[in-house]
Order: sequence, then structure tokens, then C-alpha cells
Amino acid sequence: MNMPMLPTQRHEHGIYTVDAGHLRPGLAAVHLIVAAGHLALVDTGTRHCVPHLLDCMAELGFGPEAVDYVIVTHVHLDHAGGAGALLLACPNARLVVHPKGARHLIDPAKLIAGSMAVYGEVLFHELYGEIVPASPDRVIEADDGYRIDFHGRVLSFLDTPGHARHHFCVHDIASNSLFTGDTFGISYREFDVPGAQAFLFPTTTPVQFEPDALHASIDRLMALDPRAAYLTHYGRVTALPALAASLHTMTDDFVRLTLAVEEEGAARHGALKVALEQYLIEAARAHGCTLPLARMRELLAGDVELNAQGLLFWRDRLPS
Repeated sequence: MNMPMLPTQRHEHGIYTVDAGHLRPGLAAVHLIVAAGHLALVDTGTRHCVPHLLDCMAELGFGPEAVDYVIVTHVHLDHAGGAGALLLACPNARLVVHPKGARHLIDPAKLIAGSMAVYGEVLFHELYGEIVPASPDRVIEADDGYRIDFHGRVLSFLDTPGHARHHFCVHDIASNSLFTGDTFGISYREFDVPGAQAFLFPTTTPVQFEPDALHASIDRLMALDPRAAYLTHYGRVTALPALAASLHTMTDDFVRLTLAVEEEGAARHGALKVALEQYLIEAARAHGCTLPLARMRELLAGDVELNAQGLLFWRDRLPS
């Protein structure tokens, strides 16, 4: 890793946020949960991130043998691309994954092909590297309501579709906090404003965005009255009722913008990207963000592109 990364953050209740080192600082996090000298990792970053993650664990005093669980909230490769490689490096670890995603990490051929269809072969390899298959005898399929007793610390799994049908969130009962993957949106630290709650927006990437399911999943998470959420993109956020309300509003607004696009063919993708970028920049400005416009566009570019793809894929599946 040649780029600077955000320092590892230590939170209450033995939770750490580690910058995975994916593309830029603060883009993707791996969260560590500590219990009795053992580790559970939530999300992994890509295959490229694994050596850095192991180094960060060592700096905290944990060797690879301390890892009991590698938990992936869903199988998108910025969340799960390093899972198989981590299993090879961590001899005691078991992989915990949604039942609808497990087969794709055991045999990642379809996962690779789908990602290549989005990014192209060359960019795929630059972004994600080699995807190591997970040994099936080390995989736990965590369906809705599944619980792990992690050295006296209960981790409960909730099926939370909307972003993807193979997505769960993890409720850490000891801290009453949630590890939300992409279900509770994206909050990049560059948009933070002193004294204000986090700026957060939905992620609607291809190919399983479903707005009604996402609304229901957000409500289900909030019914637990959690104290904090740990986002893969990025870090710890609080004031969750206000953030949940904002996510509901923005999800509806994203749908409205998508249905309003009148262009056809390739032009409609460009039109939706323009609309989404304008919407998010105006929302960030209203939040108090003072970053230069060019920097805001740079930070949002990847998500605007993927969100537009996912929203149009959803639109194309609507009944005519």
C-alpha cells in the first residue's frame, strides 16, 4: 500500500474500525470485534486489502490465529473479496455469510463474471485481484435470526434485503450496535461537518436494489433502538433515528429521479447520473459541506455511476 490511510479507530465495547485501504482513505472499512482475546471481523475489503489488514491486526496485538469469524454482510467484492484469502491466512476462522451468498464465495465464478460485466476485465483485476474460493467446510450460512455466542458476546443476524438479497446486518447485543454493510447507506468522512450528524445517502448498486425492501430493512434495524451503526463506507455513526429518516427520504427521491428520466438508450444513464450528482451535491451543501465542487464530484463519482446503474436496472424490471 503506497497511499496514506486513516488511522485505526478504537471505539467502546472492544470495537475497532480499520481502513481497508481500498482505492482511497476512508472508502472501505473492516470492523473488528474483540472478545476474550479473540476477533470477529465484519467485512474484509478486497483481496488486495488482506496484507494491510493483517498488519493492522498485528499492530493491535492480534495474530491471524486470533480470528474466530470472518463475517461478510454481503458478497459484493468491496465487502467480501478478501474472504477466501483471509481464511487461508487465519487457520481458526470460519466464514459467516448469508445463505443466498454462500455459494458465490465457495465457487466465485459467477460473482467474478458479474463484476467483470460491470467493470470490464482489466479494471476488475485492478480493483479486486484474485478471488480465492472459500472452503465449504469452513462456511457458516447465517439465516435470519441466527446467533453466534462469541465468547459470551452474542452476535445476532438479521436478513436485510433492499441493497442486495444476500445481505444481512449484525446486531452486537453487548454494545447494542449494528454492523450494517450497505443497508444503512454510505457516509464518507470527507463530508463531515463539525457539530452536525453524519451526511449519509443510500447505495443502490446493481443488480438487486429494491426500494420497498430497503425501507422495510431500515425500519427493522431501527426497531432495535440501536446506539450506533458501523458502516463499511465508512465508520461509526450515531443519531440513528434522524439518519434513518434521511435514508427513507433519499431512497424515495432516488426512485423519483429515476422514474422522471425521459431519455432513451445510453442517454438515460447519463441523464440520471447528472440528476443524482446534482441532488447529492445540493444535499451535502444543505448539510453544511464546504468542500470545493470539483472535490465533491470526485468523491461521489463512483457511487453516482453505480447507483445510476442499479436504479435503471430496477426500473427496467418494473411491470409495464
